[in-house]
Amino acid sequence: MSTLFISDLHLDANLPELTELFVHFMREQAPTADAVYILGDLFEAWVGDDDDREGTQLFIDELRALSDKGVPLYIMQGNRDFLFAEGLVKRTGCKLLPDPTVIDLYGLATLLMHGDSLCTDDIQHQESRAMLRSDEWKARFLSQPLSDRIQQAKEYRSMSRKHLKDAPDAIMDVNAEAVVEAMQQHNVLQMIHGHTHRPDMHSLSVNGQDAKRIVLGDWGNKGSVLHCNKTGCALKPYSA
Repeated sequence: MSTLFISDLHLDANLPELTELFVHFMREQAPTADAVYILGDLFEAWVGDDDDREGTQLFIDELRALSDKGVPLYIMQGNRDFLFAEGLVKRTGCKLLPDPTVIDLYGLATLLMHGDSLCTDDIQHQESRAMLRSDEWKARFLSQPLSDRIQQAKEYRSMSRKHLKDAPDAIMDVNAEAVVEAMQQHNVLQMIHGHTHRPDMHSLSVNGQDAKRIVLGDWGNKGSVLHCNKTGCALKPYSA
């Protein structure tokens, strides 16, 4: 058996093929895992734990079904679903992980992150991230009716797409110094993160020691799953 890591699914009820792929994964592969970790951006947008739309409930039901099977399910906030809170825990049975989190992965201390905080060259994203994650902003946003929040999320997504289109490609990836600093701070030689949509395994040096940074892939026509066990980790595509 293996521990499975996924991120950046960007689930949206209006994307039926992606929905089918996620459901297939949750019913066929996830139940065989030692544990499943979702490292952010599970949803394209999350407007609050009270979102009870039919499309949203479908995804919640699949997460709940996995938890009910006894498979440990861990979910981390991403930059699309940073409003995950205790309501999600109650609805799905998951454990909500802080970003960052260090786990013991088959004897190896491993740092888990969504990854956007490592993209320090993207100043606009970091400024937006700080604002949106402030208690004041979240309280003001969540106090609004669900319909208003849904509309605002669409507007934010439109602005984000424009930023992704206009920003230089180089600033959209992680900053190498930020990666090393994070690993030094948490005293680890292995990191797993998503966000950049650039799946790969990178070798680097941390305090003169060999280290590894594993980047999870995003989902679309195919999925991307990291399989880890006692012998190591492997990134594999996933299809229904």
